[in-house]
Amino acid sequence: MSTLSFESELSVFGQELVLHLPKAISQELPSRGMTLVNCTLNQQTFQAVLEPDEQGSHWFSIKPKQLDRTDYKAGDRLTVTIEPTKDWPEPKVPKDWTLALEKNEPVNELWQQITPMARWDWIRWFGAAKQLSTRQRRIQTALSMLQSGKRRPCCFDRNQCTLTDA
Repeated sequence: MSTLSFESELSVFGQELVLHLPKAISQELPSRGMTLVNCTLNQQTFQAVLEPDEQGSHWFSIKPKQLDRTDYKAGDRLTVTIEPTKDWPEPKVPKDWTLALEKNEPVNELWQQITPMARWDWIRWFGAAKQLSTRQRRIQTALSMLQSGKRRPCCFDRNQCTLTDA
């Protein structure tokens, strides 16, 4: 896959630092949806999950350890190089989902068999809930769907942004 380079202005969303990709760069990506890239940002290299922004582009959050210094602020321009990759890492599994899996061995076994990308989809699906009650209901639905053999959420669109304000 090809390497893409660009400059972008650092933004703050809630407690997170984020970078938006220029539309022209996003159009070069293999997917309009969630995309994994190897990223170099001012000489620091890491993997980043690009999220669709519902405006024809993508964005990603940046952790302070991924920056070459700690005094960056909103409005700073950064030089970025990205290269899409298909080798998805394991997602960080939320505690409530881990507890649900521990109580349901058959679902836990299937969870271990599905691809990391499928696990990302499940976690993003119930993680996108705005209300705790919706999240809890989605976790129960996920358990039921996995128990019936479904390997991906039925009603999750990877091309939709899960944080529409980003």
